[in-house]
Amino acid sequence: MTKPETWHAAHLAANDAGLHGYFDPETGLFVMTEGYHRRRGHCCNSACRHCPYR
Repeated sequence: MTKPETWHAAHLAANDAGLHGYFDPETGLFVMTEGYHRRRGHCCNSACRHCPYR
């Protein structure tokens, strides 16, 4: 299992760059950033990793 610091660093870099998301280093899945969720303005109830609306 990848250390949380690995995906956390990827998230911070993508969020700082204003990107919608990043590819999780362990799974290869695309993960939406917290910034993307905030710009969208609401929760989609999909239990997103970086959802600021929980």
